[in-house]
Amino acid sequence: MPFDVQPCLKGELVELRPLRAEDHADLYAVAADPLVWEQHPDPERQESAFSGFFRDALDSGGALAVVDNEDGRLIGSSRYHGYDEERDEVEIGWSFLARSHWGGVYNRELKELMLNHAFRFVGSVIFLVAPGNMRSQRAVEKIGGVRAGTRLDGGGQRSLLYRIEASTQP
Repeated sequence: MPFDVQPCLKGELVELRPLRAEDHADLYAVAADPLVWEQHPDPERQESAFSGFFRDALDSGGALAVVDNEDGRLIGSSRYHGYDEERDEVEIGWSFLARSHWGGVYNRELKELMLNHAFRFVGSVIFLVAPGNMRSQRAVEKIGGVRAGTRLDGGGQRSLLYRIEASTQP
């Protein structure tokens, strides 16, 4: 069975669905908050820079919109990337949530939904995190990510590699 990189997944707090072109304005409203990107290696999220990010997300074929189940509002995005059948892995990344949904429970459910789905197809999920992005490093560690060295990210930047193995999941 091929890896479905744009599933519809539903939890108690959030629903994940394929990102659509018409999500641009709502997602930009979330991404326009400079604190969301303050530790990101490319903190520039003005409209023109965001439009490139958004276009890349749509073109990736693996981008997901994160919707708050309580009010149906789009509160963030994430994506699957780099499915590698030979390595038996896929990357989860480019994740961000509205600051109103920070604090762990939304991110935890978002990642649990994505991990559970991924582990139907692969034995390992990786996360590439910029060395200076302490918030993302802590978030990945909270969900069970184990630092496993470094790897170049899609932009050619050296990133910290975190891994979660299916065998370590309950």
